[in-house]
Amino acid sequence: MELIVVIAIVFLGWIFWSLFKAKRFNQFKFMLMHEIKPKVIRALEKELTENRSAQTPNNKVHIEASIYYWTQYPVRILQAALNYKIIDEQWLKKTGNWRNSQHLFFIEAKYKQTVNNTCRNEASQDDTFQEDDKT
Repeated sequence: MELIVVIAIVFLGWIFWSLFKAKRFNQFKFMLMHEIKPKVIRALEKELTENRSAQTPNNKVHIEASIYYWTQYPVRILQAALNYKIIDEQWLKKTGNWRNSQHLFFIEAKYKQTVNNTCRNEASQDDTFQEDDKT
């Protein structure tokens, strides 16, 4: 009988610990959306207006589209904040959000900005077409 009580207490402790971690993760996402997002928007606007040229005019529509893209998901806000040095690894560790950022990168991996993602898809399709041409 005591064994069942001990198992139940351990299980309840684990449930409460999981609830605590989930609450902290949701607070981290809320902070990204409400505190970091405006800073990312300002950094994007500043960079795009400073880097105007004939090839990249960076007009109002382009800036709005870039802001929409980078602020659509919390993981992209985190990526942009890291890229623009709004926050850094030390800040994440100091505030206790290092694990939360890792978890966010994992669960929202399909929304992350990846380098040359379309190139890899095109290359794999080109290989398929080349193989088809050989037969």
